[in-house]
Amino acid sequence: MITSDEGDGDVQPLWLSDRPAPVELWAQIQTEHTTSGLWPLLLDSPDSDGGDFRPWGSGEIFPEQMSSPASHDPAGLLAQWWAAHTAVDEDDLLPAAERLAVTAPFGQSWPGLAPSRETATNADQLAGEYAQAFLTDRPQSRLGLVIAASGAEALTAAGWAGPCNYDDDTAKFSAVIADWEHRFGTRVVAVGFSTLHISVAAPPMNQEDALLVAAEHFAFCPDNIWQGSRPHTLAAYAERLTGAHNWDFWWD
Repeated sequence: MITSDEGDGDVQPLWLSDRPAPVELWAQIQTEHTTSGLWPLLLDSPDSDGGDFRPWGSGEIFPEQMSSPASHDPAGLLAQWWAAHTAVDEDDLLPAAERLAVTAPFGQSWPGLAPSRETATNADQLAGEYAQAFLTDRPQSRLGLVIAASGAEALTAAGWAGPCNYDDDTAKFSAVIADWEHRFGTRVVAVGFSTLHISVAAPPMNQEDALLVAAEHFAFCPDNIWQGSRPHTLAAYAERLTGAHNWDFWWD
């Protein structure tokens, strides 16, 4: 059990394995979630070779500081974040025209949510396959178990603070991911110090829908575009999202 180093020091929101996770174990535990109440997370760390395995093993988690995901409106959050990230001021390093070109064709206008997509793909089975692929790439990842109704809620229950440079209440991000679980069949699979990896059963399949999803991603995690692959534009990012069955986020 991992104890949070915040608050009274008696909150233990997370079980952490003491060794790397076997490739098949995530899917096995996720299948039993409806009866066990435990959501599995593959946990990554920037110092996976060290003893602390931050932030998990070091207790740098903050469950007591989080609100409830149910108290937040995901559509309102995304619109609010979009307005903040597309704002142009005199201290901006980029000229206004270049800043607005990043989010073309929308500029500063929030385009609204992308439509839901139905799919015959089994979201849980796809998530299990993605978990195995993730462990092939990051075999040092450990397994975390969190009492939570879903992967989205597990992030808040565990006290993960990856997006804290933008907002230190993870419940807001959980609210958005919970909405994605319904609209796109996403499943939270892996989490790092400031990274998030989710499987997607129903990704956008055309450029129009992909642009709307890309706008949601920009609002949710602007560093994906500002500091991702070139060119740093919504349109280029949308091309990479089309048909992609996993979404990766990182906050600088």
